[in-house]
Amino acid sequence: MTTGTIYGVGLGPGNPDLMSVKADRLLRNAKHVAFFRKAGRKGQARQIADGMFREDVIEFPMEYPVTTEIPVSDPRYNEVLSAFYKEVTDHLIALAQSGEDVVVLCEGDPFFYGSFMHIYTRVKDVVPTEVIPAITGMSGAWTATGTPITWGDDVLTVVAGTMEKDKLVEHMSATDALVVMKIGSNYDKVIDALKISGLYDAAWLVQFATMGKQTVSKLSEVTDKVTPYFSIIIVHGHGRRP
Repeated sequence: MTTGTIYGVGLGPGNPDLMSVKADRLLRNAKHVAFFRKAGRKGQARQIADGMFREDVIEFPMEYPVTTEIPVSDPRYNEVLSAFYKEVTDHLIALAQSGEDVVVLCEGDPFFYGSFMHIYTRVKDVVPTEVIPAITGMSGAWTATGTPITWGDDVLTVVAGTMEKDKLVEHMSATDALVVMKIGSNYDKVIDALKISGLYDAAWLVQFATMGKQTVSKLSEVTDKVTPYFSIIIVHGHGRRP
């Protein structure tokens, strides 16, 4: 029996029109489709792909056992997530070994801050695995601002809001252009770091980039400290140009 393939399919920044042709083709023809979600939720990736599945599709929702309930620094966090990834990858591997192809939906690009990476490292040496790259959420966000993110020799730095504040300040202070991911509950810390590094007044907050609910605002004018999952902060570079 021929072994099936596990495909990590990047869906892009959130607008199905920005999905690659290959991603679209694989998704529409997939018999088995897996996706991450919080318990009781539809899942962001599943929402993006809504209406694109074939009628007889077999869905495999992979529900996170924890998200913010346990601090990342707590040893239990890795223990719980490791057990979760083993359980779901065992299922995906079994499907592939039975001859079935499986499409795993990935928001943005599969190799950029995505949960699929934890599946990939566990399956790539066991069954055929292919990654379908995609437009990143940050690309959709800086395009939404209507201003190029980098010019000439500008250095672009991407940081996660989950970092310690002093590390955020260090990276922010040393760069020309900036993208801040994973804001959420780290909002106040990120704001403080931007102010200390002198980038606060130049920062933009983009929410739901490329999607119907997209908003683009100067960060200094934002009054709501609650940022949705699809939120990215952008600071443009001002480097060399003709």
